[in-house]
Amino acid sequence: MRYHLFEFEDLKWFPNSIREGGTDYLRYFLNAVEFYKPIIPLISETLCEIKEHHIIDLCSGGGGAIEQINKELQKNSKEPITITLTDKFPNTNAYKHLKEKNKNQIDFLDDSIDAKNVPEDLKGLRTMFSAIHHFDPDTIIKILKNSVEHNAGICFFDGGDKNIFTILGIIMFHPIAFLLCTPFFKPFKFSRLFFTYVIPLIPLTTVWDGCISILRLYSPNELLGFAKQVENNNYLWKSGKVRNKLGMNITYLIGYPNINKE
Repeated sequence: MRYHLFEFEDLKWFPNSIREGGTDYLRYFLNAVEFYKPIIPLISETLCEIKEHHIIDLCSGGGGAIEQINKELQKNSKEPITITLTDKFPNTNAYKHLKEKNKNQIDFLDDSIDAKNVPEDLKGLRTMFSAIHHFDPDTIIKILKNSVEHNAGICFFDGGDKNIFTILGIIMFHPIAFLLCTPFFKPFKFSRLFFTYVIPLIPLTTVWDGCISILRLYSPNELLGFAKQVENNNYLWKSGKVRNKLGMNITYLIGYPNINKE
């Protein structure tokens, strides 16, 4: 059973200082625990299949796990890989920090980019991390259709297990992590300290969104079903799960044009 309840992060009126505080935390957490490390081979394989060396990351938030993913891809690739971060609500301060730290291997757009209407001139493998659950089925189909119309490869990943233990873990662990780790998040912001320790809106809304994210998760079969509703016989699709070192599953949907098909 999937429950599409609201997340604060999705609301247009939600203050950027609070939204970015939450996405900054997620970037710190996902990289610290190497949450998405097991999916690196899937991205490398897809880049190789479509002969691509550039990634367009959709719904990038605060950058998520992209820094670790970039590092691993560079190690495993014979050619340099470049990444462009995009979002409907771009966290440009975080993106600038990532760009400087990663020697321009990571770049970004400060324009608002809608995942279901990506400009045609943005060429590359389209990735999405911890974001596909934000969308209802009709919107996901539109996102996939836009990608197929532009002949773009797709690698979408979402982590978590839909059970009460995951939700309890979020409620118990993340508030403590916020209290202990917030001063070390970069780039530094006084607003982040204020809305964590004085008026704790960042941890409260982030924990709420984390719990709702679990209730919103799609199964591999559901994602594959959406892909099959996008008419294109020349696309290869696969979905499944891989487990990370925390013991949590990462669901994926991968699709790309079959360039070898005659």
